[in-house]
Amino acid sequence: MNSEKKYLKLSGLEPLVITPESNFINVGERTNVAGSRKFLRLIKEEKFDEALAIARHQVDGGAQIIDINMDDGLLDGKEAMVRFMNLIAAEPDIARVPIMVDSSKWDIIEAGLQVAQGKCVVNSISLKEGEAQFIEHAKKIKMYGAAVIVMAFDEVGQADNYDRRIEIAKRSYDVLVDKVGFPSEDIIFDLNIFPVATGMEEHRRNAIDFIEATRWVRENLPNVNVSGGVSNVSFSFRGNNAVREAMHSVFLYYAIKAGMNIGIVNPAMLEVYDDIPKDLLEHVEDVILDRREDATERLLDFAESVVSTSKERKVDLSWRQKPLQERITHALVKGLDEYIVEDVEEARLEASKPIEVIEGNLMIGMNVVGDLFGSGKMFLPQVVKSARVMKKAVAYLLPFIELDKGGDSQSNGKILLATVKGDVHDIGKNIVGVVLGCNNYDVVDLGVMVAPEKIIQAAKDENVDAIGLSGLITPSLDEMVYLAKEMERQNFEVPLLIGGATTSKAHTAVKIDTQYKNAVVHVHDASRAVTVVGDLLNKRTNQKYVGDIKADYVKVREGFANRSSKKEYVSLADARKNKFNIDWETSIITKPNFEGIQVFEDFDLTKLVDYIDWTPFFRTWELAGRYPAILKDKVVGEEATNLFSDAKLLLAQILNEKLLTAKAVFGIFPANAINDDIEVYGDASRDEVTAKFVTLRQQSKKKEGIANIALADFVAPKETGVEDYVGAFCVSTGFGTAELAAEYEKDHDDYNSIMIKALADRLAEAFAEYLHEKVRKEYWGYAAEELFTNQDLIKEAYKGIRPAPGYPACPDHTEKLTIWELLSVKETIGVELTDSLAMWPAASVSGYYFGNENSKYFGLGKITEEQVKDFAIRKNMDLETAKKWLNPNLAD
Repeated sequence: MNSEKKYLKLSGLEPLVITPESNFINVGERTNVAGSRKFLRLIKEEKFDEALAIARHQVDGGAQIIDINMDDGLLDGKEAMVRFMNLIAAEPDIARVPIMVDSSKWDIIEAGLQVAQGKCVVNSISLKEGEAQFIEHAKKIKMYGAAVIVMAFDEVGQADNYDRRIEIAKRSYDVLVDKVGFPSEDIIFDLNIFPVATGMEEHRRNAIDFIEATRWVRENLPNVNVSGGVSNVSFSFRGNNAVREAMHSVFLYYAIKAGMNIGIVNPAMLEVYDDIPKDLLEHVEDVILDRREDATERLLDFAESVVSTSKERKVDLSWRQKPLQERITHALVKGLDEYIVEDVEEARLEASKPIEVIEGNLMIGMNVVGDLFGSGKMFLPQVVKSARVMKKAVAYLLPFIELDKGGDSQSNGKILLATVKGDVHDIGKNIVGVVLGCNNYDVVDLGVMVAPEKIIQAAKDENVDAIGLSGLITPSLDEMVYLAKEMERQNFEVPLLIGGATTSKAHTAVKIDTQYKNAVVHVHDASRAVTVVGDLLNKRTNQKYVGDIKADYVKVREGFANRSSKKEYVSLADARKNKFNIDWETSIITKPNFEGIQVFEDFDLTKLVDYIDWTPFFRTWELAGRYPAILKDKVVGEEATNLFSDAKLLLAQILNEKLLTAKAVFGIFPANAINDDIEVYGDASRDEVTAKFVTLRQQSKKKEGIANIALADFVAPKETGVEDYVGAFCVSTGFGTAELAAEYEKDHDDYNSIMIKALADRLAEAFAEYLHEKVRKEYWGYAAEELFTNQDLIKEAYKGIRPAPGYPACPDHTEKLTIWELLSVKETIGVELTDSLAMWPAASVSGYYFGNENSKYFGLGKITEEQVKDFAIRKNMDLETAKKWLNPNLAD
């Protein structure tokens, strides 16, 4: 054997060299369809942008390798693997780390290898199918230049003891190195981590056998590495996180000492080894190291006391006995404001100037918060709570600072934030402001619906270092483009940050970056804002950073142009010929039980609680996962549970004290389609057209048998003589939200300010769901026997749809004007439309009701200018105005 020491070298866009000095290498596993139900759902639904966000979250959270697995019976695993890896290659912030191509199917592995960027890892091969196939696969992996994980598995079965582990590892190593010529440093052994403390005698040595086999492999098989999935070891203690965290830490403590250097481990499920209570440590080590015959029984008994102890820790005030700085840091990290004024006053009395308390004590604590958040060890809700404590402390100190004329705090920079003209949504912007404030940036928040001239003037008056623009609705994208042009015209040099639900890296690169010669950066989420701003304002490195972004956006534009040029579109006439056909002679159309308009004033909010979809609520706070599973998630479960508890307390207060007012108006009307328009009639005679809904039709070229759909296809054409119906609605639970949020902000409580807006949004969506159910079962009655759970409703298992203007099936926001006129929305319930047709209050939902059993949700996609011209004529609108509203959907 060659005794020369060689090291594993992997790469994405950046190299990863694993040496003895390297820290433990953590593999992100959430991009694995077998390990994440959310990722599986997104891939099945082809929501690859959201799936990419999971990969990005893994990298941002500290994963140095990301594992990609597409093994699911209902997926074309090969196609999904190639598509996802190609998408990752276009995202430098993800592609910078190496990929682990993970599959039990060789064809999927090879497909991944063929498109892999940099040097990746194959997971996995083994001797399970015999030596010949093992050699064949190893040769191909070597040809592709990848490293490989080798499972401790052979023709007999999986290695489950020390002797079998080293036997299979030695045989695999000899075959790879001597027969294949595989680089020894590119071999990673997975020696099988199995549960301990299961109660079965044969499982007692599972952990210690792995640890000792790891030591043997690292000492006897030169240059190799050892990996494993750590959570398996504590499988017997699911539900008791305190014990599991201790087991993971103890196992890793000894396994890393023995030579394990790569693995899948959740940082949130780790306790610091030295911080494990000594009695718990003794019981856990007895199990992991198999030191006692009765180790399992003793740990099981002791675990019950650990659960109760962890509950008591919530009111543990022992931290109050620590030195002053530790108390302030603890309060900031834990978001505890009860004693902060007391501690800050003590710090003020010790300081020569009150400003020193902010620049010293408080910023020391906030730097810890920033480090923990940046490394993925704190989550957004915790950071917002930290900000609440910080603001309370600063508010107390300000009067003393005013009296002390010499005080002038040094900030990291001044950032202007604004939601653009016509847009009313600000939750994301507010979160970014809080996170920047926590990192010692001065934030000038202009609020919502801010005119461009006001943004420009404020930027000059405040002499800001960067401008951040936010928007939720598609017209906001044009406002951002206009701002960029205006900043260029007025020779601005400050960076421009772009964020919000409708924004994207592609739109920023294609539409905004081209208008402003200085830095333009799309900020995907709040967790990246601090890093982005820090890099932009760093005078030493910002030129390279901005240059890299500009170069990256050029590639994005080139890729976008190439994709756009490959797309084919059909003429509007051909698209209409290929419409979605319904057999109107056999289609069941139910005459509504109620026709006309119905208004609900001051609706009882308690009726909506059971209809709340909580999953988007957690997404607002950048906690990834589906409710209720998120509450037990390995990474974010504890914080999600705390957040949910706070939400339910505030929700109870909303309901008990009637803090918010809910209103709704809806109507069901006779209707028929004429081509792509839907005529709405005043009464059963159908003589008078009271409104016309103008729908848009897909124009991308479809496969044989796939229709080019428009919403009008779901309503019986007038020429059929079939009498059909359509509905429209608007609901709001936002009355009172802005006032409550302002009250919280006066008390420096951003946490509850954001919380009240997030809950109002959830109640509005719940109201829309509740009302739609009532329409289906009672007012229209076409699904009178329907009996669904809330989960069924969230999955849209019901018959009929309620698409909304501004969303994929109907991206035309101007249709809201028709709904508002038809239902007299402003006059009846007070919901208004801004210049950009956003609804105010923000916690409002509007849309149509279609009752046909064949109706379904779809995305319009890109359309040609031919249809835009046709749309302008049908809307009695000039062409430039039509282009303005349909710009995001206009094919290049």
